[in-house]
Amino acid sequence: MKLSIVIPAYNEEQSLPETLHTLYAKLQAAGILHEICVTNDNSKDNTLQVLENLQKEIPTLVFFTNKGPNGFGYAIRYGLERFTGDCVAIMMADMSDSPDDLVAFYNKMVEGNYDCVFGSRFIRGGKIIDYPKHKLFLNRIVNNAARIIFRIPYNDFTNAFKLYKKETIRGLAPILSPHFNLTLELSLKAVIRGYNFAVLPNSWTNRKYGKSNLKIKEMGSRYFFIFLYCLIEKFFSRGDFNKKH
Repeated sequence: MKLSIVIPAYNEEQSLPETLHTLYAKLQAAGILHEICVTNDNSKDNTLQVLENLQKEIPTLVFFTNKGPNGFGYAIRYGLERFTGDCVAIMMADMSDSPDDLVAFYNKMVEGNYDCVFGSRFIRGGKIIDYPKHKLFLNRIVNNAARIIFRIPYNDFTNAFKLYKKETIRGLAPILSPHFNLTLELSLKAVIRGYNFAVLPNSWTNRKYGKSNLKIKEMGSRYFFIFLYCLIEKFFSRGDFNKKH
């Protein structure tokens, strides 16, 4: 089963070399057929030149440039429309996600034939390193609200690091979110629409270079919109979008 990894990148010239070399080495060592798909989200630094140089060193690297509209969600959606694997993982360009965890996710999906494998940083074995306290506080409010209201035994919906089968991603259309609320939309819709999932612990490490593009004040209403959208689908769509068995 071929694995695709979609990585959004905006002004990540410093992070990409270590991230992509480490990821490639881990996947090669594990013998996993793969492609690494980076979406350059119209970066203003030398991200594009860095990717051009890295492609000479990493044979499984492909990259695209999203001319616009731009944003975290748009960049991921751009990659999700173009990957060629049988399953696809979403990872960050800043090395906050662990390639070792990705190998574990892939093996779990293959062994259990799961539609999705979700990561959680907040179960036994999960780990967060240098997570900003104000973001952690808001993270737990949003995720616990989703767990309780949707009655889903999972506590890390906003964790971007997840693995989906190709058929699952296609079954989540239409994907609406243009920004970080995409992480909530994909996982909530997958569960609501009847796709099965496994949960594994994963680690998260704060970025070494640059700064996060997440702006909490701007994201509140966007998360709320997706929350309501998924709530309406769950209770009023009468299963029209559910997985076809």
